[in-house]
Amino acid sequence: MSTPRVRLPRSARAGDEIEVRTLIEHPMHTAVATPEPRDMLARFEARLNGEAVFAFDFANGSAANPTFIFHVRAVPPGDFVFTWTHEDGHSFTSEQSVRII
Repeated sequence: MSTPRVRLPRSARAGDEIEVRTLIEHPMHTAVATPEPRDMLARFEARLNGEAVFAFDFANGSAANPTFIFHVRAVPPGDFVFTWTHEDGHSFTSEQSVRII
């Protein structure tokens, strides 16, 4: 699995709506149609200043290399934590900040 990628604006005005883009390279093998063992992410969650702003529970129909694009209203100080959790309990995290001007 690769390092999660996140794209945020470097700065925003307080109250502005900002676009958040995330990507993690993951095969998302369901083991339904192939003999390969199951290898799936279970959950993605985005938090802003500790509060959940976006969450998604994966299912068998989820595509490989899941990408999410969503919008969030910027509030100071703009500290994001993005977490992808695998079915086996391992987590992959990326932390980013947006400077509020």
